[in-house]
Amino acid sequence: MTNLWQAHISFAMIIFLLLPSFGLKRVGGLTLLLALLAASFIPLDGLSLAAYLRSHIDDLAITTLALLAWGCLRRLDALPPAPQGQAGVLMIFAAATLVLYPATLGLSDLDPYRFGFSPRPMLLFVALLTLGLFYLRNYLAVVMLACATLAFIIEIKPSQNYWDYLIDPLLGLYCCTALLIRATRWTYGRLNMLRGGASNGSA
Repeated sequence: MTNLWQAHISFAMIIFLLLPSFGLKRVGGLTLLLALLAASFIPLDGLSLAAYLRSHIDDLAITTLALLAWGCLRRLDALPPAPQGQAGVLMIFAAATLVLYPATLGLSDLDPYRFGFSPRPMLLFVALLTLGLFYLRNYLAVVMLACATLAFIIEIKPSQNYWDYLIDPLLGLYCCTALLIRATRWTYGRLNMLRGGASNGSA
């Protein structure tokens, strides 16, 4: 039942963030979000829309749900803008993706996924990382990691592996793609600056 509700909530938040804002204010946006949640129960080929989406993306990690919830609250103007860029969040979960998924695809002899079944060292590392991020005031990353750890402790998901609470392919793909786009923009900007400097120098 928990997973089913997670699928419905995931469906509503993902579609809500993919849709344009339509100029809706807070009440209108909340109404749209609730309407999407209701629409997630609509059957399609014997499955609800939420279950159909879940069959393609599986259950999302708790960190992904926290990030989606943050995005929805920002869309509803219920949260102020983040005090700093989200590069830190992107780097943390892109790094986790590069550690976990190449090994699960057989590209490495090391199997980090098995460490998630006895995750005391991982829990200690994440606790220290969370404290460091709190000191740096990267509150979004703090909330994402803290929610994942708390959910693992109280066993919200059926999985007994800590990795399944921390990362999923959707979050990993998003973070890696966003970092790649940022790096491309930064490189393009630097090249334009160098070209501009060279043109001024030659003039």
